[in-house]
Amino acid sequence: MTFRVVLADDQSLVRAGFRALLERTDDIEVVGEAADGDEAIEVVRRTRPDVVLMDVRMPRVDGLQATRRITADDRLSAVRVVMLTTFEIDEYVFAALRAGASGFILKDIDPDDLRQAVRVVGAGQALLSPSVTQRLIAAFVAQPAHGGADAAAQAAVDHLTDREREVVALVARGLSNDAIASRLYMSPATAKTHVNRAMVKLGVRDRAQLVVLAYETGLASPGAG
Repeated sequence: MTFRVVLADDQSLVRAGFRALLERTDDIEVVGEAADGDEAIEVVRRTRPDVVLMDVRMPRVDGLQATRRITADDRLSAVRVVMLTTFEIDEYVFAALRAGASGFILKDIDPDDLRQAVRVVGAGQALLSPSVTQRLIAAFVAQPAHGGADAAAQAAVDHLTDREREVVALVARGLSNDAIASRLYMSPATAKTHVNRAMVKLGVRDRAQLVVLAYETGLASPGAG
């Protein structure tokens, strides 16, 4: 499988650097570049990539707005967005997760880790920087200023089974399907099924949004053991 990537960053040298690093392997192809959010949306609509590496701060339309518009477009439902940022803890990163991003990476990421990040997200999994824990995400979304989940999300939670609630809470703590299976004495395939059913019921694209929604709706709580 070849993962098709679009690079969106207002600095041409950054784009060139990422292109050079990504195309050193046979399974990744850069199919487009953009210097701002508007251009990123246009390129993504034209090329339908698997993954977009999106800078947070760009002129005209920033990465957050571009991500929101891409993930809201049903025609682009298969596209996954990963935010590029200079800082590990950045409020825009968390806002981007709410907007539909599948995770984020630092711009000084190791080349091998960069390529693996594309593969992980391209395969439909969420990507959260290893140095940023679920607890930090929980602390952010728990702030009163952000108001929690909307009524539709809260109502969707009512349709989860008790087991699905339990599984979602473990996803929010950063556990993999294998780890969830071990914790709940089930097979990894069963754990994956529960995760996927919860995602469908809650209307989220991937595990990153599932984590955020879990904290916003109270399915998980900051500091839970």
